Amino acid sequence: MGTPAFAVPALRGLVEAGYPVVGVVTQPDRPRGRKRTRVPSPVKQYSLDRGLEVWQPLKLTDPSFIGLLRNIAPDVIVVVAYGRILPPAVLQIPRLGCINVHASLLPRYRGAAPIHWAIINGEAETGVTTMLMDEGLDTGPVLLQQSIPIGPDDNMGLVHDRLARLGATVLVETLDRLGGGRLKARPQEEALATYAPPIRREHELVVWARTAVEIKNQVRGLDPWPGAFTLLDGREMKLWRAEVVDRTDGSGKPGQVLSADPTQGLVVGTGRGALRICELQPAGGRRMPAADFLRGHPLPEGIVFGK
Repeated sequence: MGTPAFAVPALRGLVEAGYPVVGVVTQPDRPRGRKRTRVPSPVKQYSLDRGLEVWQPLKLTDPSFIGLLRNIAPDVIVVVAYGRILPPAVLQIPRLGCINVHASLLPRYRGAAPIHWAIINGEAETGVTTMLMDEGLDTGPVLLQQSIPIGPDDNMGLVHDRLARLGATVLVETLDRLGGGRLKARPQEEALATYAPPIRREHELVVWARTAVEIKNQVRGLDPWPGAFTLLDGREMKLWRAEVVDRTDGSGKPGQVLSADPTQGLVVGTGRGALRICELQPAGGRRMPAADFLRGHPLPEGIVFGK
């Protein structure tokens, strides 16, 4: 069971390791683009290319779908970023349980956006956890975990791709050891649990009163999706890459443009420290280096972002 690109390496890993994948469950095709054409999920597209059977139930509680799963009688159901909570009737079907591949070191960052929030919060490491699913949200007992470092300039896209590949490796090892009776699940430490809620519009807005380090982490934690943004003359501008700047002459007011020179860059004051905007995207424009933007759109020093 999986839907986005993050889940494809795990499915590919199962196929290449020789595990018999008797079927794939993914979400219904979604309308995309200006023409709102329905497009299959990455997991569905991979499955069709490999000749795997695909099911796209509207509701997991549908009696006909549950009956289908019971007739198949899978040993294991693997869940990777499927996007829906499994009802008890489904959790109880597989002989060895439902195994989830989660992109964090549980119990930290339970929830929908663990990669985004680990970077936004400035974490130095993250990882992948396989766990036996229960009725809670990422609360089941842990099977295996493996960590990776998060570099100071890594963005969400880079970490996402590394974790997707790592998830496939950890999943195959989990199934190998579980099938051989060489793996015992351990309960999560509830006292250490944190939550990674879905990214919403308010999480994307840059609040310049925060520190330069916090804003940099926000920018890279939302790159390439959905992107952090600020306002310039009432119009939205996305910020894609930024770096903290050491300034001996102070950092100005939060949101104030301290430098807007194509050679020295676009430097903005924050609540503590200054931030150089390296890459941005103006409203209706493309993603570009800040220097390119400044050559065509000079900004006066002292102008304030966010108003």
